[in-house]
Amino acid sequence: MPTSTRRQAQARPQNQHTPTAHNNDGDDAPNVTEITLDEEMQDEAQVVEEEEEEEEIEAEPEPFPPPGLKEISSLASWTVSTAKPGNGVAALRSPDISLFWQSDGPQPHLLSIHFFKLVSIVHMRIYLDFESDESYTPTKIQFLAGMGVHDIQEFAEMSFEQPTGWFDVDFTRVGPVPPEKGDEPRAVRVTDWSKQPVLRAFLVQVRILENHQNGKDTHLRCVQLFARDEAHDSQRERRMPQEVRANSRMPLRPARKGGAPKKDVTGIKMASWMLEPELR
Repeated sequence: MPTSTRRQAQARPQNQHTPTAHNNDGDDAPNVTEITLDEEMQDEAQVVEEEEEEEEIEAEPEPFPPPGLKEISSLASWTVSTAKPGNGVAALRSPDISLFWQSDGPQPHLLSIHFFKLVSIVHMRIYLDFESDESYTPTKIQFLAGMGVHDIQEFAEMSFEQPTGWFDVDFTRVGPVPPEKGDEPRAVRVTDWSKQPVLRAFLVQVRILENHQNGKDTHLRCVQLFARDEAHDSQRERRMPQEVRANSRMPLRPARKGGAPKKDVTGIKMASWMLEPELR
């Protein structure tokens, strides 16, 4: 060994060690990565809980039929202008909205609902599904009603743009519709059907005039008609306090002097066969 190297080795202390940095405070301080992961997991768990709560709220089905109504669709005979085999009236009358009536002919496509007696309709709705039907989905529909095919009259015309879901038929031309109160959300509003316009008819007809993308044939998935449920009205009246029940009744008007009949201000005359028979 060279002399210079030997001297350096002897001069170096034997107990000298390479210094190592020790952080006594590091054991007590939390790891930044662990904190970030814990916060992300908590946020994800909170988001999942909120989504589950939203799903539970959305999963609550709407009452059927709506309170105060009864469905009268089964009281009628249903006919269509044309239909594909397997997609006729039976599919349209089915409660399964995955089934549908498909026409097979030129426009307009007609659905005629013939009742066996004079009915009082207060609500009507249809189901359309643009996502599944596309060019078969109607864009313009007319609704007509009357005592028969010879005196049928239009009472509503509705236009749609990529519709999906249930749609209430417009009854504003049947009679005055009371305005809805905007204080409560639509989901919890209770409609007073005794104040809604009433459509009295033997025949209701649905005319599909146009389809999306100039489609020829059409798909209609469901049509429902409702009348007032008198049993529900009587139960609600029994639950009302006696004072409220007395105030809700219309006061009796005194008889007109001279017995003159009151003038009809509506301008609608009843048919002769609907009047009381006169004995001669």
